[in-house]
Amino acid sequence: MAGHEGFGRLTVLFEGSVQGVGFRYTTERVARRFEVTGSVRNLPDGRVEVVAEGQREELDRFLADIEDAMAGYIRDRQVLESPGTGQFARFGISF
Repeated sequence: MAGHEGFGRLTVLFEGSVQGVGFRYTTERVARRFEVTGSVRNLPDGRVEVVAEGQREELDRFLADIEDAMAGYIRDRQVLESPGTGQFARFGISF
């Protein structure tokens, strides 16, 4: 998949009441519906980091579904785009 046109990486930092509310598990479950790889983890500062790779359209839909599922908990988000690396075999939770 890496190297194909449109393949990329999004690193998204979610802020709000995003820890202790099932955010990581919900994100992992949402990821199963999309052709994305990557990880989700809690950060020490209270944010949640999602790193996802795939086709850009698929990443956008994945991100929209996370935001729909967790809308009541997200106050803000920061999105960083970069080239996909192909480092992930699947999508999972990092501890």
